Order: sequence, then structure tokens, then C-alpha cells
Amino acid sequence: MAYDLTRKLKEIEAYDPAVPDFKIRLDANESFIDIFKSVPELGERILSEMKDIPVNRYPDSKAMELTAAFADYYNIPLKYITAGNGSDELISLIIGTLLSKGETLLTLSPDFSMYTFYGVLSEVNIYRMPKEENYTVNIQKVIDYCNNNNVKAVIFSNPCNPTSLGIPREDIIKLLKNLFCLVIVDEAYMDFWDQSVLDEVANYDNLIVLKTCSKAFGLAGMRVGFAVAGETITNALRMAKSPYNVDVYSQIAAKNVLMEKNLLRSFTEKIIESRKSLNKMLSELAVDSNLIDKVYESNTNFVFMRTKYADKIYKGLCERSISIKRIGENHLRITAGSYDENTVLMAALMEINEDSQKS
Repeated sequence: MAYDLTRKLKEIEAYDPAVPDFKIRLDANESFIDIFKSVPELGERILSEMKDIPVNRYPDSKAMELTAAFADYYNIPLKYITAGNGSDELISLIIGTLLSKGETLLTLSPDFSMYTFYGVLSEVNIYRMPKEENYTVNIQKVIDYCNNNNVKAVIFSNPCNPTSLGIPREDIIKLLKNLFCLVIVDEAYMDFWDQSVLDEVANYDNLIVLKTCSKAFGLAGMRVGFAVAGETITNALRMAKSPYNVDVYSQIAAKNVLMEKNLLRSFTEKIIESRKSLNKMLSELAVDSNLIDKVYESNTNFVFMRTKYADKIYKGLCERSISIKRIGENHLRITAGSYDENTVLMAALMEINEDSQKS
């Protein structure tokens, strides 16, 4: 007899980020800076420390040195931090342990798809609140719906993936002051903006802020993330998580990288400059042609745009070994790359534009 999968597994839509081995990868919002190639002595120091690690022993279950480096970088108390195997593990942990089957999780639409993914696996009810027509968020609508419909938690990315737009800090504070439910703010891209509420976790016991080393810090391959919350939630997450969820090599590498404050901030500035440049070039192309309808102002390391030629652009770039992310029927998301990558991208878009004029 064949094993019959549970209904939730039958209904879930698998997340498949894999793309072919393209020459230029601008699809996953990764940093274009390879920190170990840029600073060889840092990589050598990390490798030297790794050589002395007894790999027959489990890693530090609390990742104390890593969380201490994170606490120092953001100037927050260590007692509020839980380390995770990337933000994804923490999202799954939070939804799976702080919500019970049948309770309601509010997400915004569009937003990061994994919130719904883990919500389905945890068998919670998911309400997807549509954003405004311009992709902004009406905070009062969120407050009213949550308080009138017994919502257990609300989760959203800020700034948002995929729209690149951000919710101002004052609106998040308003949300926290008027909600009794859990508020989970995913700040994966907040290093590229200045509206964090990380410093508010001591003031609101229903706030969780998620952070990652995958974007501004360029450690996507290491899978290191953090949940920052008050002591009650932090103690619960530390108790509920897998005991050895962050491997010893990731702990060592991320700890050493986080200790390089000035280096990381300079790299973040380089990424912001690349995104500004890309946004400007795409905006100019939108004015000079009908290839792009709208380029949104970005607070992230990527650019989000609307175009009726989304399919044509996406396929045209794929043919030129350039990967980007297609969002729905009429939107594209393009990660800011190096100067050379952005130059090649724009040349390819010009070719696609010329082809569209002929057809």
C-alpha cells in the first residue's frame, strides 16, 4: 500500500529558488561582495580558528560567542537574542511554537512567500491582507482587522521583499501600541534603511525582530539568522529550538565577520550605492522607452519594477545568462550587482528594448 501524504503537504506549494548556472546572478538578493575574497586575511583568520575545532563534538547550543558579536554590532542586550539556522528556521520556529493549530496569522500581500509556507505547515489559518494599490501598508487597517478578528500574530518584512518599499518606524510603533497580538517584523533588509525597531524589543513584549547575515553581510551560504525579542519570548524560543541548530563553522565565520564593524558598514554602503545606480539607470530607461512602466523607490539591495514586458525581459535575460526574479505577471525584481554586472545587465536590457521596438 502506498503511503498517503497529509493534506497540508499535498496542498503546499514548494519553494524552488534554483536557477541554471548563469554567469550573472541577480535573482536572490545576495550581496555581490565576496567578503573572504575581498579581505583574504579575514578568511585566513577564520580558517585558522576552524582548524582547532573538535568536529566530533556538538557546537555550542546557545552560540554564545556568535550572539555576543551580534549584540555588540547592534548594541542590544545578549539576553534578547536567539541564533538560528538562517531566518527561515526562526520563522518556522516562531509560527510553529507561538501559534497553535487553527489560530490566525495575518500576512501582507505581496510579501515574502515563506511566511505562508510555514504557516500552512503549522496548520494555522492565514489571512493575506492586500496592500494598497501603490504597495504601501495602511497600518490602521491592520490594527482594525487584528483586533476585530482575534488574530494571534502578524508578520511582514520591512523593508519589503519583493516590493522594496518600507513601513516607517512610527507606523510600526503605532501597530505595537494598538495590538495585543504578536508582531513579527522581518528586518532582513533593514541594514539598507534607517527605520529599525530593534531597540524597541525591551518596550514591547509582543515584538519579535528578525535579522539575517545573508544580505548586507554577504553570508548567505552560512545560513545564520537571529530573532530578537523580550526575555519571555526569547527564553521560549531558546527552549523550543533544536539544541544544535547553528553549526560550529557558521558560528565561527559569522562571529568573526560581525566583529568587523567598519568593514561591514563600508560594504553595506557599496551595496546601497550599487542599488541607487541601478535604480537610476532603470528609471532613465523607463523614461526613454516603453519597456518599463514604473521603477519603485527602493530601501533594499534590489530594485522592483512594473512592466507589461515582464515575460519578454525575463526570458531575454535568461538567454543572455542573466538571472532575475519574476514576480507575478507584470513585475520583476533585480538584485543590485557589481558595477560590471549592472553594466552588462543594462546593455542586455537595451538590446531587449531594441528587439521589442522591431517586433
